[in-house]
Amino acid sequence: MAKVSLPQKVFDVLDFGTPSAERDIGRGLEKYFVESPAFHRVRSGSKTVLMGTRGSGKSAIFQVLARRERAAGSHVIELSPEDYSYELLSSTMAAESAGAWAKHGAYAAAWKYLIYVLVMKAVARKGMRLTKGGGREIHHYIRDNHGAQALGTLSLLVSYLKRLESIKLGPIEAGIRTRELDRLYKLEEIHNLLPALRKVLDGQRVVVFVDELDRGWDSSEDAKAFVAGLFQACMSINGLHRNLRVYVSLRQELYDDIPALYEDAQKHRDQLEKISWTEESLLEMIARRIRFSAHEKGFDVEALERAGDRACWSAVFAGPPGAARDAAFGYMVGRTLYRPRELIQFCSEALEQARGRGSRLPVPYAAIERSEYGYSAERTKDIAAEYRSQYPGLLSVFEVFRSLPPVLDRERLEMLCLELACGDVPTHGTGEWLPFCDPDDLIEILWRAGLLTAQPTADGRFLGSHQVHHLNLAAARRFRVHEMFHASLGIAG
Repeated sequence: MAKVSLPQKVFDVLDFGTPSAERDIGRGLEKYFVESPAFHRVRSGSKTVLMGTRGSGKSAIFQVLARRERAAGSHVIELSPEDYSYELLSSTMAAESAGAWAKHGAYAAAWKYLIYVLVMKAVARKGMRLTKGGGREIHHYIRDNHGAQALGTLSLLVSYLKRLESIKLGPIEAGIRTRELDRLYKLEEIHNLLPALRKVLDGQRVVVFVDELDRGWDSSEDAKAFVAGLFQACMSINGLHRNLRVYVSLRQELYDDIPALYEDAQKHRDQLEKISWTEESLLEMIARRIRFSAHEKGFDVEALERAGDRACWSAVFAGPPGAARDAAFGYMVGRTLYRPRELIQFCSEALEQARGRGSRLPVPYAAIERSEYGYSAERTKDIAAEYRSQYPGLLSVFEVFRSLPPVLDRERLEMLCLELACGDVPTHGTGEWLPFCDPDDLIEILWRAGLLTAQPTADGRFLGSHQVHHLNLAAARRFRVHEMFHASLGIAG
């Protein structure tokens, strides 16, 4: 491995980026973005639903795609958390138990209506009424129904849902109700405009991104119907024209929490792209950010390219005394769940530790050690928070492992899990789910969440859910608390 040294002026401006892709896109994300095979499949349109854990890079893919689509002249519509509110939906809509009110289908119809209206508004720009090929009809519809006093995105969705709800639950004669519902579910208001929209799309491209559906997720009836209906609507809309694409990102936990979504996904499995990372792809991601910072200060980036990613890393981070120069990478990436956001956070905290003590490049290994506790404590809380809708109080379950040995045999772990379920070991806020878990269930939950890794064979290595999607946990005889949690939970070794 070639050795590269970076000057102090690079250290002064070195920046690994922000944890948020929305903020990072304005700071150079597109220049140091890793174009993975998954990215190219999504960009080609062969995959339209991104699935992955929080911090795995779903939003980064959407941000880069949106910028490139705009540069190519496409209309880009981005729906963000400000455009939907689970709390508002739950407080506004009647419950399914109030009557014959199948919310999944209602939300699917409302989403299709909303997205089609947004697409038609995007293409109905000034002057379209004078054009041929369907533009006139679309322009007139938007002008007459969604003009200057148009509703906002969420209000438009809710208004359509309320129209369905009023017919479903209102005092209307059965025959009329059936006809009205059929009209709304078939989107008769805009259905006759779809041939015109196809003609317009022959010469224009529209791309819709729906991101961060996990923001404010409360696992309510309406939240689940909202996401399941969106998924169904997107599959339908994407069949209208090759120049209309709707992309959705989903966190794995949401997918697992919505049975209707899982059932729909089986029919459209070819549209799902699961985002995953390896140690080498994470190393490439960090090396690209190092080169970008070096380039900003006029450093010969070609030298960094020729030296390779590991040499690039070693120019910034020193290993422990007597170890390989790139040993710090194995140490730091081993304390992540293979999510870019985690490695960026760990690297950034170590960099700040070094700057705070007036260090120079490469960052001393001691700075990495000093930053580990803060990083570990934050990640432990964040991981528990990710599962707050499914497993509230999970952090107090994590705390039960405080100061335990890092490796537990199956018998001891099962006993601990049994004591947790029975309440012999106290936890907080877990009454909705923990008493109903048998030891195998709880082991599965803790492995999926990332706290535990498992050794599937006697001489094999410990594997986590971030490394393999499926593992026969019933056959594993030994488990290890993941190193990311060690500092926070006071686990030695």
